[in-house]
Amino acid sequence: MANNNLESNFTTKLAKGFLAAFESTRILSKNVNTQKLDGKFNPATGDTTLFKRPTDYKTVRTDKGDVSSETASPILTGNAKGVVQKYFTAFVDYDEADEAIKMDEIDKLLRPMATRIKTDLELDFAAFMAKNAALVSGTYGVALTKWDHVSEADAFLEASGVPMDAPWYMGVNPFTKRKLASDQRSLGAGGSAGTIINEAHQKATITEQYGGFDRVMSATTLKSLTIAAGADRVGAVASNPLVTYVAAKDTMTQVIAVSGFQADLVIQAGEAVEVTGRYRLNLSTRQPMIDETGASIKFTGTVTEDVTLSGTGTGDLIITGAGIYEAAGAYNTVDSAIVAGDVITLLGSAGDLVQPNMFWHRDAFSIGSVPIKKLHSTDTLATSEDGLQFRVSKGTNFLENQNLVRIDFRPAYAVLNPFFAGLGFGRA
Repeated sequence: MANNNLESNFTTKLAKGFLAAFESTRILSKNVNTQKLDGKFNPATGDTTLFKRPTDYKTVRTDKGDVSSETASPILTGNAKGVVQKYFTAFVDYDEADEAIKMDEIDKLLRPMATRIKTDLELDFAAFMAKNAALVSGTYGVALTKWDHVSEADAFLEASGVPMDAPWYMGVNPFTKRKLASDQRSLGAGGSAGTIINEAHQKATITEQYGGFDRVMSATTLKSLTIAAGADRVGAVASNPLVTYVAAKDTMTQVIAVSGFQADLVIQAGEAVEVTGRYRLNLSTRQPMIDETGASIKFTGTVTEDVTLSGTGTGDLIITGAGIYEAAGAYNTVDSAIVAGDVITLLGSAGDLVQPNMFWHRDAFSIGSVPIKKLHSTDTLATSEDGLQFRVSKGTNFLENQNLVRIDFRPAYAVLNPFFAGLGFGRA
């Protein structure tokens, strides 16, 4: 009877053990918007699915409150398209899993499996964050070494008009944590005591409630890139890009045709560009962003897709954080329109190895778990506290004459608002 009971709830026990181990190792994926995408993905949707996006509105000013002649506020959001990713799967021979349960050693079996899925997920998602974060704090490519630099990233979010209705986070390289330690004064113990459910999250925390961030933490999964060789990293905008709200509202990106760069230059996703003479606006007040010296904050954008320019140094860059400008526009992000002939500069230096720190509002990005169909096996669906769903299956490989246990997770990633996140650097 005992063995029969074990067989009947085998995948349930595995699922509970896996979730506990998975939750205890999460860092980046624990600090973004997460959604369960039931009913929002099917073969007809292709490789995309829909996420709920936070909403923004505009107000109108009238003398007597009569709005009959006014235009209703366009809804900035509603749904954001998310890109469905490949499966993350770990599998093991059934006998090994069965023995681990019977010997009450399920944690030893599942913790490495959960850690591997978590690590691969966070590596993948960190790269997605880095190429879809619109803001750049500090000097691109310069190491972050002081708490002043952390505070600058916070100031960038606040001056950009990012709401304080949800937590703000910053993730840094572990050796940045070591460097900051020498500058640390009375910052507390670096987080509250945690349980097994969030042990990695707590251990990664450097401090809470400092420099405007709810949590500053170290992360080993931050995306790095080596800037390609090329002497000429200054070019020009080749034609007037689309600068209207309607053109940018669905993707939050903008296509900029460029010329005058190094021939055959390879520009990677995650690199940043600066457009001379165009300056950022606070997205809440639509007023200029001014730093402590009284200077306006220059407009920058992050390249979202790798591109190789032509033999004459021309091509199209897709950037996130579109430069929107319309006369009396309610959703302008820059103080004047980007036009043909503007000087555009690729930030950073050729040959540099760059690993940006990341800072973000919780609703900058989202991870959703796509429902996975059942196999002809014994399946259990396990859902984390924040809605990520896994399938735990026990079945037979007829061709190989094996009994196997597998755990599957299929995420989708979405950019809810690229202006809510940035790449954080120091200053020389």
